Amino acid sequence: MKSFLKGLGLVLLVLVLALAGLLIWLTVTEYKPEAIEQLEVSSGSETEAAALDRELKILSWNIGYAGLGEESDFFMDGGEDSRSADKEQVLEYLSGIRESLTAAEADLALLQEVDIDSGRTYRIDQRDYLSLGSGVHALNYACDFVPIPLPPLGRVYSGIYTTSPSLDISDSQRVSLPCPFSWPVSTANLKRCLLVSHIPIQDSDRELVIVNLHLEAYDDGEGKIAQTNMLKSIIEGEYEKGNYVIAGGDFNQIFPGGLEAWPNTHPENWLPGVLEEDMLEEGWSFAYDLDVPSCRLLNQPYEPEDVQDTQYYVIDGFIISPNVELLAVETADLGFENSDHNPVMLTVSLASEAA
Repeated sequence: MKSFLKGLGLVLLVLVLALAGLLIWLTVTEYKPEAIEQLEVSSGSETEAAALDRELKILSWNIGYAGLGEESDFFMDGGEDSRSADKEQVLEYLSGIRESLTAAEADLALLQEVDIDSGRTYRIDQRDYLSLGSGVHALNYACDFVPIPLPPLGRVYSGIYTTSPSLDISDSQRVSLPCPFSWPVSTANLKRCLLVSHIPIQDSDRELVIVNLHLEAYDDGEGKIAQTNMLKSIIEGEYEKGNYVIAGGDFNQIFPGGLEAWPNTHPENWLPGVLEEDMLEEGWSFAYDLDVPSCRLLNQPYEPEDVQDTQYYVIDGFIISPNVELLAVETADLGFENSDHNPVMLTVSLASEAA
């Protein structure tokens, strides 16, 4: 018995030391971005400035790192998995996403959860598949080893990606958002940000400011509120400079009327925040589509006929400034084939300065 207890104690000691060593290493290597970082924009072969009083199509899509298609579930949503089954599955999802992205013929695409060097997606740089020409990527998740779940998620380098086949992205910044998580959880967690890109406008000294975003998902709600407030402050500041502003992405908050259109019957699995109509200043507006859900719950593989266990949300959309005219907004019903989100297409026009 003494030998058994001694052996058990030795095993426990090794486990404690290993856990302590992992925590120290994660603390030392924790990703700590600056408040504002200038980003390098990869230029397309032919780009031009935006134009006033001309139709502009902007697509927003959380692609779920090409690992959360119709056959997938996710452990944080009540499912089991943390990655796609194999590399071939990732490549299949990526191919489908690329096909839909190309067919959309957007002037600008705001993509979220784009992996560039992650174990969960077999170290594939997804920008190679998704670039429409010029593009810029901002990290919001950078960790060499995420120790959860079991088996561990491992290395994750992922973020948000803005790309265009024709528009001139003159410069972009990564703007850090408030992080609701403290040590030690913060060491292997996301560091959310805004990707703020500036596009010149023909015959004008004003700019089109595009904000790509992916706000907090699995917090107690306070993180989403703080990040949304910072987003508002930044876009209002850009508008006060005379610029045209469009912010789009995955808000992880239900747009006004979304709960009535798609009631949340599974709050025990995941409960998003709620965006209120009156939170915007006068003249500003939300742009979203209630007819088609933009996101599904990942508690199980996609089962459209399972109305009892399948949950839908409208959490992807846009905020536009008063000088941006909304022409249309539509969520494409892709059946969640290649991602747990559907893409949302915004069509707008930039009002002439004399208006």
